[in-house]
Amino acid sequence: MLRLMTTGAPVMRDRTAGVRTVGFKVQAVLFAALIAAGSAISQAQNGKFGPAAPVSYDNKYEVYGGINYMDFQAGQNLPKRMNFAGAEASVTYFLSPRLGVTGDYRFEGGTTPVFPSPGSANPSRQLVFLNAGMGGVTFRGPKNHYAAIDYHALVGVANGMFNGPTIYDVGLYTNRTKPIGAFGGSLDYNRSKNVAFRLSPDLIIEHFGTEYREFFSISAGVIYRFGQR
Repeated sequence: MLRLMTTGAPVMRDRTAGVRTVGFKVQAVLFAALIAAGSAISQAQNGKFGPAAPVSYDNKYEVYGGINYMDFQAGQNLPKRMNFAGAEASVTYFLSPRLGVTGDYRFEGGTTPVFPSPGSANPSRQLVFLNAGMGGVTFRGPKNHYAAIDYHALVGVANGMFNGPTIYDVGLYTNRTKPIGAFGGSLDYNRSKNVAFRLSPDLIIEHFGTEYREFFSISAGVIYRFGQR
């Protein structure tokens, strides 16, 4: 316990710097993704790749399913972050050719390093889970026969299951449900009029602790468009 108390102040300073650093990294990744998407569309327009059938984007519904990665911090003062892996599913209803409303669900799981405890049976890493449900808007940006760029803003709540088998305080949050948001975009490469492959980076903002924190997430999967508008 004395060790944790004496190391508390440096952890707080490192955490604040880490939040600023990840914010800059997320912005850089999102910007790089958009540049890459623009380059891909430019190449597509030169006829180098693309679906055989015309893609009209006149669909009313869009369903997405894929796998994702997310970095996270499972305790207010834990000195190290963790890696989540999981799945994502979403449905978008397009009100117009550009604007749609989206419902999104994500499940994440992974192990996180924790503070040492006196219990010899307690591992140095703990298994934690996160379930998030969000809703918001999707805006379809630049598009052509080959690919499209979409932007989305989603907000909702996430339920974190952090308590492991240990009876000691190892720095994890207690099990709780808190606000969460996902803000980002996607590059959709068309396989056909109805099917496309998606790569989607996100800036994640959550409030499990005493302040909002920023994290990075990226998912990859398949979308299916249907229902002519």
